[in-house]
Amino acid sequence: TGKTLVLTGKLKGFSRDEAAEIIESFGGRVTSSVSRSTDAVIAGESPGSKIDDAREYGIRIITEEEFKKLIK
Repeated sequence: TGKTLVLTGKLKGFSRDEAAEIIESFGGRVTSSVSRSTDAVIAGESPGSKIDDAREYGIRIITEEEFKKLIK
């Protein structure tokens, strides 16, 4: 609840819309770019530059497997 997340890379088990709906159902917010106010980045395959931005800002990176565990 109240967390801002960014999705990056290809998710195997969810479409981006499905993942965003799940996050929003838990009271989170999904944005398209990483900033200092981002709480976590959910990273699928080939995450690109958003993962670099997350590392630069010290933002938590969550794998798709970790995401699945968190939402159960």
